[in-house]
Amino acid sequence: MTAPVPSRIVLHRASRQLEVGYADGSSYRLPCEYLRVYSPSAEVRGHGGGEPMLVGGKRGVNVAAVEPVGRYAVRLRFDDGHDTGLYSWDILQELAANQEAWWARYLERLAEHGMSRDSDLTKLSALPPKKYTPGGGRREA
Repeated sequence: MTAPVPSRIVLHRASRQLEVGYADGSSYRLPCEYLRVYSPSAEVRGHGGGEPMLVGGKRGVNVAAVEPVGRYAVRLRFDDGHDTGLYSWDILQELAANQEAWWARYLERLAEHGMSRDSDLTKLSALPPKKYTPGGGRREA
């Protein structure tokens, strides 16, 4: 691990943000929605790396509990039931450092898939058209 150990972690429920602070006085705030859609869990990240699974409909998600895991991470228990990701100090720092770019990419991916921050459903109109082929059923255009 290369990230410094936080001296404080404060959940701001009203604004749905997690504040991570350090002994030198520096700190950052991460929105709960951002933490949820970029969860380090296998459910979201998979086992092979790459872009995380796209999770929509999390605009109003909040963290129900922050639990320490040893001296290297916290487990965030979200109010939507998700609680399998361990947020190590390195992961929290990576999320903070990339927040602007990763959030923009998340919004872009939602739009590409006809999804929104308010619903996890994909709009059928956003899916690629299917064409009927005689004897072969349907295929993508």
